[in-house]
Amino acid sequence: MQVALVTGASRGIGAELSAQLHRKGWMVLLGVRSLASVRATDRMIPVQLDVSKPDEVTAAAEWVASRFDQVDAVVNNAAILYDSGSWAVSTDLGTVHEALETNLFGAWRVCQAFLPLLRRSEHPRIVNVSSEGGSLNRMTGGAPAYSVSKAALNAMTRLLAGELRRDRILVNAICPGWTDTDMGQGGRPVRDGAASVLWGVELPDDGPTGGFFRDGRPLQW
Repeated sequence: MQVALVTGASRGIGAELSAQLHRKGWMVLLGVRSLASVRATDRMIPVQLDVSKPDEVTAAAEWVASRFDQVDAVVNNAAILYDSGSWAVSTDLGTVHEALETNLFGAWRVCQAFLPLLRRSEHPRIVNVSSEGGSLNRMTGGAPAYSVSKAALNAMTRLLAGELRRDRILVNAICPGWTDTDMGQGGRPVRDGAASVLWGVELPDDGPTGGFFRDGRPLQW
């Protein structure tokens, strides 16, 4: 049975992606900040995991390693702070720092912590849930904390993809599109955004790595 870790799994895209993986027969480790926020089932196991807390990430990786031989997919979905009413010329840099701590550094430390388990997989995948808001090609102003954090996540994706190619680990950034979640109310159905991310998890071994995609189609960096 394949094992996937999904961060930010208590709601929105993370919860829906976890359900889609479960229906496909995966064992899903639900990375959540509060274990009370989700219900355990036979193939959906909550894991205490606030990605902004290094000690929790380390403890989560150790806990998973004590119970599973490998992890086949890590989905860095946890994200905060869509600051649509802010501007780079005047934003509080503390807010930018807060966004980076979760959206970039949180994903980065999860990748590092779970890399030994990914290396044991026959078909390892890392999927970083990004946003076209982090596309340098489209960036003109607004939402600076969120946009900069997602652009940095895209850069991290490229670096890891190049370094992990020898380990056969496919690493991609996936934009789910504007999706009807707490952060993106009024967007397309959550199931569609989650399906865009699922595509990155299910790539064949000869699939792309180091790319930026939505619904299986490349996006401009």
